[in-house]
Amino acid sequence: MRAARLISLLLLLQHRETMTAAELARELEVSERTVYRDVLALSAAGVPVYADRGRAGGYRLLGGYRTRLTGLTRQEAEALFLAGLPGPAGDMGLADAVATAELKVLAALPPTLRDAPARTGQRFHLDVPGWFRESAPPPRLAELAGAVWRDQTVRLRYRRGEREVSRAAQPYGLVLKSGTWYLVGRVDGGYRTYRVDRVVDVTVTGEPFDRDEAFDLGGYWAEQAEAFLRQMLGERITVRLTPAGLRALRHLAHTPYAYQEAVADAGEPDGQGWVVTRLPVESVEVAYELVLSLGPEVEVLDPPGLRAMLVDAAHRLHALYRADPRPDARPADPARPTG
Repeated sequence: MRAARLISLLLLLQHRETMTAAELARELEVSERTVYRDVLALSAAGVPVYADRGRAGGYRLLGGYRTRLTGLTRQEAEALFLAGLPGPAGDMGLADAVATAELKVLAALPPTLRDAPARTGQRFHLDVPGWFRESAPPPRLAELAGAVWRDQTVRLRYRRGEREVSRAAQPYGLVLKSGTWYLVGRVDGGYRTYRVDRVVDVTVTGEPFDRDEAFDLGGYWAEQAEAFLRQMLGERITVRLTPAGLRALRHLAHTPYAYQEAVADAGEPDGQGWVVTRLPVESVEVAYELVLSLGPEVEVLDPPGLRAMLVDAAHRLHALYRADPRPDARPADPARPTG
């Protein structure tokens, strides 16, 4: 988000030559203090921006400095258009902005690279929602995206179980995970995560907030995702696995985290190649289905209740497959020779 704002500030100065901090703040919809920090960041990055003092002063670029799209390789040019794949940008109400930006980038590219969007579109397509999932974006997503871009406080009304709760939040970012949108907001000095499809109503107060520039959205999400997995996979079962079972577990475990933990905990193989390990699971019931899918490549050692459930399943499977499936089959006559 900040990188996009820095580019916007630079382009504004290129276009208008001189602008005051107040004018830049209005255009970018941020506070003047944020403008001061952004100008310092541009200067530290080597952009020759400086301030003219006095009543007619303001910020401007030294010596008609302009940034150009020069030196791009074909791979870099095509990678730019990957960022404009339809889907998430459209969900946030930015489809027109992305299309306009692509046209501007395309116009600035040399003729030899102007086939980049066509090549990218022929080779890549982003289908974000999971299977059997509602593909329409959440109703309040575009409003929240606008507040995120403008660093404006919002008041949320959202569903928590059977009731609705209201919160004032500073919207720091949006995350799209497996087709589900999440809002990361600062509430009462701490950061919280909300599912956007549970937001019933959004009121954008118009009150700006000063974003903590040290906040790392990607790092925060990674920590929250790991904490969620650890909480969700709160139980452990002890199992013996054949080499084939351990390989199959990689694809059958409900999360990569569960498989990684099982591999890390595995002991040395015995004489037949079996290993003993502890596997994180959501519950005994979920573990029962997972272990059944591994068939004879796994043996449950603990807990005893899960082992008993599998013994019962084995007895029922034995009874089921012992019988001849043909409707006209009859038990063999022991007095009649069969040879």
